[in-house]
Amino acid sequence: MSKIAVIGSGFSGLSAACYLASAGHDVHVFEKNETAGGRARQFRSPEGYVFDMGPSWYWMPDVFERFFADFRVKVSEVYDLKLLSPSFDIVFPENETIAVPDDYLKLRALFESIEKGSAAQLDRFMEEAKFKYDTGMGKLVYKPGISLMEFADFDLMKGAMRLQVFSSFSSHVRRYFTNPKLIAIMEFPVLFLGAMPQDTPALYSLMNYAGLKLGTWYPNGGFASVIEAIKGLAEKLGAKFHFNSPVEAINIEINQVTSVSVSGSHLQFDAVVASADYHHVESKLIPSSERNYSDKYWEKKTFAPSCLIYYLGIRKKISKIHHHTLFFEEDLLEHSKEIYKKPQWPVKPLFYVCCPSKSDDSVAPEGHENLFLLMPIAPGLADSEELRDKYFKIMVQRLEEQTGEEVHEFIDYKRSYCVSNFIEDYNSYKGNAYGLANTLMQTAVLKPGIRNKKISNLFYAGQLTVPGPGVPPALISGKIVAETLQKHLNKKLHEDSI
Repeated sequence: MSKIAVIGSGFSGLSAACYLASAGHDVHVFEKNETAGGRARQFRSPEGYVFDMGPSWYWMPDVFERFFADFRVKVSEVYDLKLLSPSFDIVFPENETIAVPDDYLKLRALFESIEKGSAAQLDRFMEEAKFKYDTGMGKLVYKPGISLMEFADFDLMKGAMRLQVFSSFSSHVRRYFTNPKLIAIMEFPVLFLGAMPQDTPALYSLMNYAGLKLGTWYPNGGFASVIEAIKGLAEKLGAKFHFNSPVEAINIEINQVTSVSVSGSHLQFDAVVASADYHHVESKLIPSSERNYSDKYWEKKTFAPSCLIYYLGIRKKISKIHHHTLFFEEDLLEHSKEIYKKPQWPVKPLFYVCCPSKSDDSVAPEGHENLFLLMPIAPGLADSEELRDKYFKIMVQRLEEQTGEEVHEFIDYKRSYCVSNFIEDYNSYKGNAYGLANTLMQTAVLKPGIRNKKISNLFYAGQLTVPGPGVPPALISGKIVAETLQKHLNKKLHEDSI
């Protein structure tokens, strides 16, 4: 049995803790904040509103099921899921709103009503997307990204052309659909991947299959229910949690971690899994001579957006809104350019509204609504209260126009969250919210490695390494790093016994 430190209790850290504790190791999780979850933390306002601070889309339910099944647990035993209907709404110019149904036959009918022949095109698109999903989520994402030889798999090689790793997602969508509304519906999922559709590999049409075929779900109580379930599992397996305990240094001797420094104490460990921000770990916690990557390396990387978030409590019900609403009345391409090509605060922003109180009475007082407003922006921007307030007014005004109801006058709780908060709470590089963008040059072995090249027992997990951004990939990241670390420990044990 080895004593292992896990830095950070986001999804990847919790996942790694579960797998390592299950293997019999003495696992200690160090979290700088007062609760588990990382970006998926939750807070309660004095007025009785309960807010998920980050993730709000529960996609790829099979990934969660597979994770819990590894520990002989069913999802239904630890939290309740609700299939959302409609899956989400999209608001187009002139306040035209399209509700995307959870039922595939209804989705086909919707597409056909917008563009003749598109139902059959959707079938063909989804057939390809299913292949990519089954291959990508079944095999590719579980590769540790250490060597190209990992991909020397007959089935992978046989289907390489169908995966369309070298094709543009934007071009791929336009092969099937011409109507701008249908293109918007198909392109929106790549916003989760942190890159413009033109720069995202067509492989990621697997996201369309995940969202439009497997459904959009909601865990009752919010994402904190998922966090608590995984944390509870880790504790049951023997992992120990230390909150309000930021790691100040990783101490190294002869190319090996010997201890971590927490609150001035040097705690001895046999290995460390850093699921905190990768750049922060390398630039602040270890000597510069031991880093995998320089500051120039990180500067050249394409990061997913940061965002401006508002958590709002509304002292009335809003009738014309569903759980998820995307405000796409403005130009997606222009807003994308203002994130990736010429970073600046957007001129005509797109944004997203989540209203979980439509699905869950526990997140707001009776007769009230809980709103989460999110506007993606370029990472690294200077943010101020004046800028936050400017865009808050824009978003609320457009929400009022779309619903035909007053909202601003009924706000009884309001909190903003932006670039500086991501940096303060998560040591997030440039205040990014989602990690590295899933561009071609930042895929698989081209992502930052999960092993430190100079320190034999230091490993990395999370959204800045494989498989990438998002909650399901973070869960998988924890499993990958735990298995890789276990192989290292087994090898060392064997060498020591010779």
